[in-house]
Amino acid sequence: MKIEFTPRASEGVERHIQVSVPPEAVKDAEDKAAKRYASTVRLPGFRPGKAPAIVVRKKFGEAIRQEALESIVREAYEEFVEKESIKVAAQPHVHDLKFEEGKPLTFELHLEVRPTIDLARTNGFRIQRPATTVTEEQLVHQLEQIRDEKATWTPVVEKPQPGDMVNVQIATGAEAGEGKSYPLVLGAGQAIPGIEELVMEAAPGETVERPVKWPDDFPDEAQRGQTKTVRITLNEVKRKSAPALDDALAREVGDFDSLDALKKAVRTDMERHAEHEVEAGVRQQLIDQIIAANAFDVPKSWIQQFVENSAEAYKVPADQREKFAGEFRSMAERQIRRDLVIETIAEKEGLTATEKDLDDRIAEQAEKRGANPGQIYAQLEKTGRLKEMERSITEDKVFKWLLDRNDVSTNA
Repeated sequence: MKIEFTPRASEGVERHIQVSVPPEAVKDAEDKAAKRYASTVRLPGFRPGKAPAIVVRKKFGEAIRQEALESIVREAYEEFVEKESIKVAAQPHVHDLKFEEGKPLTFELHLEVRPTIDLARTNGFRIQRPATTVTEEQLVHQLEQIRDEKATWTPVVEKPQPGDMVNVQIATGAEAGEGKSYPLVLGAGQAIPGIEELVMEAAPGETVERPVKWPDDFPDEAQRGQTKTVRITLNEVKRKSAPALDDALAREVGDFDSLDALKKAVRTDMERHAEHEVEAGVRQQLIDQIIAANAFDVPKSWIQQFVENSAEAYKVPADQREKFAGEFRSMAERQIRRDLVIETIAEKEGLTATEKDLDDRIAEQAEKRGANPGQIYAQLEKTGRLKEMERSITEDKVFKWLLDRNDVSTNA
């Protein structure tokens, strides 16, 4: 098949190719499609595969034409990729397909190629590493969270206040009856302020009613700024009671014989977490500077696929996906660029994780857990996390290589 390819205006990794297929090649593709149909279809009055070609074409003409066109487009795409020796980033798209009997079939092929990443500069960057400190205030806040997790809810017979959990019947406007029952934690943003204020006017068992104005930024635009009569009946009030911060709490939380032992463990854990956050920040600073110094394009199809996969993973509702995509797109592109830089350096410098690296990491985890390395390997394989571990090892090796070649200073 003698197909003509004419490049159109291209930008970055995008390629627009005008394709022209001679009439005889289209006819040949149609004949082949017709033969395939004739050998398989069943028509009344004919044995399977024995129907005349003219009858088959008359009955399945449109389907035969469609199959022939798909075959031509596929063959043209494969021929162009092989001819140009390009690496395609995603499936191509066909635009402006035109075909008239006896004339060439023409269409425009839109595709994206994998970006070429040279990374001419990977050193000479200056990175600031913030000091990792855990303040007494941060420690107290974490201990208060532990107290809060161990808190209990106790019924009270007084008017509720912010932080209390209530069960309340709410009826709005012309709703008949007692309305619907809702559990709410006051002050947690689970109800609009006007309704929360009304709830706090009632004692358990009481019913109160008055007009309430809906906020101007209420999610449902149709209800913004409206004033409705709201009737509430307060069924129950519960107040949170947190245990004392003492040795008894320490023993309840875990294997700690005193409050001091709990504080020490919490501080150590917070310091480890802070160090991890600082290290992640240092790595991101370095990657951002490398990307800024080494321009390359990212296929839009990759960004779109990343956004769609993330929306699925985060279970974003269908009616919110467009908004999510708009907000998440820049983050998706940043992550793809980061991955491409790491992948390129790993390949160029021979830093990709080896089987020995993987075995050593698994053995290290096994020793920490007091488990058998084989069991951990089987567990990782079963859950599909071996690749994730390989990527983590490769990333660690790449950043060690980069940090050895760049200036990292710690803030005082």
